[in-house]
Amino acid sequence: QVQLVESGGGLVQAGGSLRLSCAASGRTFSRGTMGWFRQAPGKEREIVAAFRYGDSNPYYADFVKGRHTASRDNAKNTVSLQLNNVKVEDTATYYCAASSGRLITSRLSAAESYDYWGQGTQVTVSS
Repeated sequence: QVQLVESGGGLVQAGGSLRLSCAASGRTFSRGTMGWFRQAPGKEREIVAAFRYGDSNPYYADFVKGRHTASRDNAKNTVSLQLNNVKVEDTATYYCAASSGRLITSRLSAAESYDYWGQGTQVTVSS
């Protein structure tokens, strides 16, 4: 049984930092795609960052603008998301997602492209 388990969410003040982690078990995704999405209340789920097999650098959504950094450890089957200089608008539930295959660029930001999801971890940024 495949499981993605996120950790590291919480309450943080604007301008602060937070590190999210996701551990995958049940199968390896080293040749597939793993990503981070987020969903704020009343909004659609949106991509934050994604890793594809063979890529040197992760894909980032435009709004990240260098503030956040994603990393991946294939040996440990984990991905992380370092949230820096957080803003109130970063408040959301953050989800780890994985696809068995290497997604094409046009499909990276589509939530329906991913086969597996974590339960989500809440990040709340106070002003």
